[in-house]
Amino acid sequence: MCGIAGFTRFHRPTGDIETLRNMGNAIFHRGPDAGGEYLDEHVGLCHRRLSILDLSDAGNQPMHSHCDDFVMVFNGEIYNFQEIRDELIEEGVQFNTHTDTEVLLALYKKEGEALVEKINGMFAFAIWDKKQQTLFIARDRLGKKPLYFFHDDDYFVFGSELKALQQVSATPKQLRPDAIYDFFTYQYIPDPKTIFDKIFKLEPGHTLTINGKGLQKKQYWDLSFAKSHQGSADEISQELLDLVEQSVKERMVSDVPLGAFLSGGVDSSGVVGLMAKNSDKPVTTCSIGFDSKKYDEVEFAKRVAEQFATDHHEFTVKNTVEDQLSKIASFFDEPFADPSLVPTFFVSELARQKVTVALAGDGGDEGFAGYSKYATDDLENRLRNLFPKALRKTLFPSIAKFFEGSKSVLGRKAHTLLYTLSIDPAYGFFLTNSFFSDRLWNRLINDEFREVLGDYHPSSLTTKHYNNADTDDHLDKILYTDIKTYLPGDILVKVDRMSMANSLEVRAPLLDYKVIEYAATVPSSLKFKKGDKKHILKKAFSKLLTHDTLYRKKMGFSVPLAQWLRNEIKQQAEDTLFSTNPGLSLYFKMDEVRKIWDEHQSNQSDYSTELWSMLMFQLWFNRYAN
Repeated sequence: MCGIAGFTRFHRPTGDIETLRNMGNAIFHRGPDAGGEYLDEHVGLCHRRLSILDLSDAGNQPMHSHCDDFVMVFNGEIYNFQEIRDELIEEGVQFNTHTDTEVLLALYKKEGEALVEKINGMFAFAIWDKKQQTLFIARDRLGKKPLYFFHDDDYFVFGSELKALQQVSATPKQLRPDAIYDFFTYQYIPDPKTIFDKIFKLEPGHTLTINGKGLQKKQYWDLSFAKSHQGSADEISQELLDLVEQSVKERMVSDVPLGAFLSGGVDSSGVVGLMAKNSDKPVTTCSIGFDSKKYDEVEFAKRVAEQFATDHHEFTVKNTVEDQLSKIASFFDEPFADPSLVPTFFVSELARQKVTVALAGDGGDEGFAGYSKYATDDLENRLRNLFPKALRKTLFPSIAKFFEGSKSVLGRKAHTLLYTLSIDPAYGFFLTNSFFSDRLWNRLINDEFREVLGDYHPSSLTTKHYNNADTDDHLDKILYTDIKTYLPGDILVKVDRMSMANSLEVRAPLLDYKVIEYAATVPSSLKFKKGDKKHILKKAFSKLLTHDTLYRKKMGFSVPLAQWLRNEIKQQAEDTLFSTNPGLSLYFKMDEVRKIWDEHQSNQSDYSTELWSMLMFQLWFNRYAN
């Protein structure tokens, strides 16, 4: 796992060798083992390396092709590189290293831009073609590895993280107002936007081609739900298990110590079980717990560790949150507020003490309908279908108003449910995904920010993907929406930044694109069956896991936010939120923010999610925008 960055200078100088070194140093944590730069008249490339395969210096980058026509910087892992390498050797290609980077260079020489259709892995890479004077950039199908870029008539700058781009003086620093609204709605900023105006994320499954004439973006992959598997549940579950096991085995190839994250839930336990089956020594597993029994999964993880006789390690998050929060937040160079970033950092830190590569269970929820929100949405949609549309549109909003402004959890849920039933399914799913109600948002934002935003509303992001899915099945449409938004914008950002903060590579077998494509063919009735989330995945893993592991109540990677804000980080949060520094005060009425803070502290209401989002925004602003 590595970090990449670079720039073009077709029309005017963007930077020099010192600029490249600064870009690399800004993302040093992504690859502390080695670094390098390449600079010519038209392009500059830099690389930071975390050595995983072929630990010799021959694997360092930027890497040149044998013919010296191509130069490459690469972040990620290609899991079928050995197969491709063997095919190329049969065709007469010679290799100097055992790296997937060299295989990609040889494959690009043969296939050109079509190479992305032949590789399976997590990746973001850039290849400079000296003869054609073209820079080709690609990002993996599901967005496991990040890629940011800025482009105008004179400049193109790219990097694994925004902090690398910011080493180039031409990179914009102006914040994007609608992205701020997106952040508070979703707790992250969905692709392709970033917090900065005119800087973008390259969407998953896309490529960029840059030359002296400009930039062209193409989509090379999308997920289709059009075909439905016609086999029995037994047939599907066995095929699925075989596919996941193959994915796990491919991700166990490493020249450095390898282990796994283990929460004790279905996904990570299934991955660990398959690792144990395919390993001749105990698997190293790592788990994170909390003082709060409600959020602590350590005992469940321990049971799985005992079942598979793993080399198990645990860490309990106690008073370390206050000490580490600012540091943890600093690794996100745009606002990010998924609270599970905290345990993800600590489990990555723990794992890095033992291994350099860790397998994780990410992807099971999005691929097979595992989140609780899918059950909520299913209930809402079934209730929605019980009533005539005209009745839902007129009567329910009136009843919902009765609960508007309620401070009780039950009252707020009643208001949300009744309002949700009155609207269409796509917008209803947006509400399921949003963390700031329109009522609270309009109460908090100041008049200046309201005017700047105009009629923009973040719901357009999720409803667009919902309507683009090539299926009429509601569950599949919302799974597609999450795979296009929540997965790359939240889950994969969190895992990438927190693992890279600790120079740890994380691999996710359930996010192999073949597994996700197979999941899309499974009928939705087998993913969510009579209230049983991830039904078909549990059936597949039933050959490995106990009934208690498969069917215990899902906890997720949750944290005791309300408790933290009233106890452990109360003073830190209050000092940060209500300091004289600009940030929140540019957009919110701080007297209203103070009111909801006081209501939360007095237990009148639970505003933990909203206050946490504001805290994370202000911590980001203090470091990157002040």
